[in-house]
Amino acid sequence: MEAKKMNLPRGPENLCFDKDEFMKPDFDVDHFVSDCRKRVQLEELREDLELYYKLLKTAMVELINKDYADFVNLSTNLSLKACVSEGIQAVDDRMTKQEDIRRKKMCVLRLIHVIQSVEKIEKILHSQGTKELSSLEGNSPLLTGQVLERIATEFNQLQFHAVQSKGMPLLDKVRPRIAGITAMLQQSLEGLLLEGLQASNVDIIRHCLRTYATIDKTRDAEALVGQVLVKPYIDEVIVEQYVQSHPNGLQAMYNKLLEFVPHHCRLLREVTGGAISSEKADIVPGYDFLVNSVWPEIVHGLEEKLPSLFNPGNPDVFHEKYTTSMDFVRKFERQCGSQASVKRLRSHPSYHSFNNKWNLPVYFQIRFREIAGALEEALSDTLEEAPAGSSYCLLATHMVWMSLLKCWSDQMFLPLLAHRLWKLTLQILARYSVFIGEVSVRPISSENTKESKKSVPVVRKESSVSLNPSEDQGNGSSPESQPLPSISSTQLLYVAADLDKLQDQIPDILEMIKPKLEMIGFKNISSIAGALEDSKTSLSACVPTLNNRIIQDLSESSFAYLKSALEVPRLYRRTNKEVPTKASPYVDSALKPFYRLHNEYKDILKQPVIHQWLEGALSESTQKYYETVSDVLSSVKKMEESLKRLKQARRTVTSNPVGTNGGMSDDNKIRLQLALDVEYFGEQIQKMGLETSSIKSFSALTELVLTAKDQASAEQS
Repeated sequence: MEAKKMNLPRGPENLCFDKDEFMKPDFDVDHFVSDCRKRVQLEELREDLELYYKLLKTAMVELINKDYADFVNLSTNLSLKACVSEGIQAVDDRMTKQEDIRRKKMCVLRLIHVIQSVEKIEKILHSQGTKELSSLEGNSPLLTGQVLERIATEFNQLQFHAVQSKGMPLLDKVRPRIAGITAMLQQSLEGLLLEGLQASNVDIIRHCLRTYATIDKTRDAEALVGQVLVKPYIDEVIVEQYVQSHPNGLQAMYNKLLEFVPHHCRLLREVTGGAISSEKADIVPGYDFLVNSVWPEIVHGLEEKLPSLFNPGNPDVFHEKYTTSMDFVRKFERQCGSQASVKRLRSHPSYHSFNNKWNLPVYFQIRFREIAGALEEALSDTLEEAPAGSSYCLLATHMVWMSLLKCWSDQMFLPLLAHRLWKLTLQILARYSVFIGEVSVRPISSENTKESKKSVPVVRKESSVSLNPSEDQGNGSSPESQPLPSISSTQLLYVAADLDKLQDQIPDILEMIKPKLEMIGFKNISSIAGALEDSKTSLSACVPTLNNRIIQDLSESSFAYLKSALEVPRLYRRTNKEVPTKASPYVDSALKPFYRLHNEYKDILKQPVIHQWLEGALSESTQKYYETVSDVLSSVKKMEESLKRLKQARRTVTSNPVGTNGGMSDDNKIRLQLALDVEYFGEQIQKMGLETSSIKSFSALTELVLTAKDQASAEQS
């Protein structure tokens, strides 16, 4: 490492070797000589080595001459440094002694100041006990305030020096005298402050409070005001018997409490700057009597003398008390002189204690059970009708909407429970969505609504307070052990009508919630709207299943009569009935479910929805009707051909297919009757506002019967 740091002097440019070769760790003489012989002769190598040797000697001499003075002066420098170090140490020792002397001197001076201050204060206090001062005190209470202010200033210096002299033996001897001065000063200040308050003397109050501030006892002054001025008033106003015996007893009590500040704290607020009219030059800063004197005593009085105020057992009463109390708090905050005072009030321990006394979670649980219990009872298997005047058809949907309204009503809503009420709102909508899903799969009975209400028992296990779709499904029994209750056609239509109306009213929920959320400062209304839209989507997912069930029920009810077309041949074969001129009665019977839907439910169902159901049901029933008519006509044709073959075989007329009147044959009467039935069927469809072209299979059915009719007409002619 040292070889790398050493720099050899430069030689002539024409040297036959590189000077750095000598500094290599693995330098070898034999290798060096043999390497140089490859380039020059040995004589020239020797000359170059001798030349560079002389250069090295010269450089070594110059290096020694350069550092020679340092080598010579080394011993001298070492001896001088030792002398200087001894001198510095001596100076440091002397300065340390002087610092110690100065520190002791300061302690002595502080003790002197303590003794002087004690003697001075005692002298002033002693002089106040003379008759002369008593005479002055009787004539001018203000003089006493000024004297106390002088004493307080001196006492403040006494306290400062006493703290600095802590641990000194002499201070322990003086301490009893200091304690006596402190007690006498505080007693005098308390008496003077009370005298100023009773006499409403602003100057005395100002001097007294300034004295308290001087000795750093502002909290003692505030505590004194709380005990002497505020507490008696609070004890007189807060009376539980009065609050409970009067209709508006709580409100009246709060109004009296609010009157305390303007009537009894006016002078204190003027002096401390809490009033608007206070002059800044005469303000005594550092006090907040409303926050530190009045409010703690009010809270203590409410907690001790009116414990029933915070009882959440009766939710309606609790809500009234809570809203009245919070209104009182807001009015009290407005009496504070500044925003800084309001902030101090809200950070005060008694303020948090008062708010924590209101057991809002218990209140919400009681309300939750009220709403959930009533809702689950309404979501029963009987599907009762809604009460008169309701905009809904079923009690279940009516209770869902009333529950949503109750959550955000002024009689139940509390700002601090907004998040819980919002969650409950979504749970109610989710529970109704599950209910619609359950109803959609029930078997349809032929009973009317009232009979269904009486005869169908309640067999489902209710989840009275969960409002949790997953729990509701999990608590139920299996389909094998617990059969589903039935539902009537009317109830199914009511469910569909209510579901459609509730979806339309979901935007009204947002408009109902929005002012409440803005009141508590919540601004992300878009997230609320998105969640409600998701709930609406969940409800909309139930619509297709409901539509299919209704269409299926209408179709089956109609085809139960349309299949009577199979009986038409029996009516005309060998009965000698007249030629048909009007449609069969079964067609009107088959159309009755559609008439009823079109006429009786137009006030609760939207017209497009009715048309959608009519088209769907008519398409299904027409398809089955087509198949039935086709089978009848095929059977008639086969029967006709069979009779013709039989006639030709016997060559006699054993069975005359022609009526006794010599008119139309029985087979053609059948064809004509079916044509009249289908024609009348189409006319009634059009009277309901539908186009027959939108009914599947109707054109094929028409073509089928027209062909049969033409055949009958051709044979008749």
